[in-house]
Amino acid sequence: MTSAAPAQPAEPHQPAPSDRHVPTGVDPSVPHSARVWDCLLGGKNHYAADRQAAAAFEAAIPKVRAYARSGRGFLTRGVRYLAAEAGVRQFLDVGAGLPTAYNTHEIAQSVASQSRVVYVDHDPMVLLHVGALLTSTPEGATAYVEADMRDTTTVIEAAGRTLDLSRPVGLVLSDVLGHIVADDEARAVVRRLATALPTGSYLALSHAAPGDPAAVAAQEAYNESGAIPYVLRDRETIASFFEGWELVEPGLVTWPRWRPDAATEQHEHVPGYAAVARVP
Repeated sequence: MTSAAPAQPAEPHQPAPSDRHVPTGVDPSVPHSARVWDCLLGGKNHYAADRQAAAAFEAAIPKVRAYARSGRGFLTRGVRYLAAEAGVRQFLDVGAGLPTAYNTHEIAQSVASQSRVVYVDHDPMVLLHVGALLTSTPEGATAYVEADMRDTTTVIEAAGRTLDLSRPVGLVLSDVLGHIVADDEARAVVRRLATALPTGSYLALSHAAPGDPAAVAAQEAYNESGAIPYVLRDRETIASFFEGWELVEPGLVTWPRWRPDAATEQHEHVPGYAAVARVP
């Protein structure tokens, strides 16, 4: 059974990029995964180095734009599930990335206008465009926390200024854990964030996985470019992030196979997995 597609949220206003306008802390000569992802999704917040990296990925992985849409599609369906079926009204989106269509607050508030959402990131580009993440409904609220996801104490304390941490929260980790290179550290970050939330909270997590040899080589070349590395992880390792928690059906599957709807593009051998779990 598939869920009905939500009402189309208005796309956030995003100014056209300019390689002459660079916020403090941004090196436009080095690609950045959030900006490359934005480019692959058809966004506007990227520089020449990011476009070159996106082109290199596309040359090695012809379906990479479709895969990017697939990863974003899980975020849409996962947040919609939490709001519409699990009754979650609070969300903590860690490693939010650059604003695009179907941001977490737009999805949640299209289901329940009183939803409250806190975004967390430490990328200066996200801060530059944070206004697009703060366009809440009057009944709800959105907030932005500038912090590294590894600093889980700061993340939780700051989130508590907007969210009621005595009530369930939907923790969103959308394709961001690859930036933590060590598996043990990545698992520890997930555990610290999730277990700091009240009983009845949920974790919605997605992660890219190795594809064919050309895709792996493209990722290795990107990691060696001077960019912040992204580590691809296999299904078994991604499953370990959920160990001991109850997975929502259909469990850990490739991005387009998690509760697909009429808008979901299906592709074979999608290099990424996702799941939603209830945190006890």
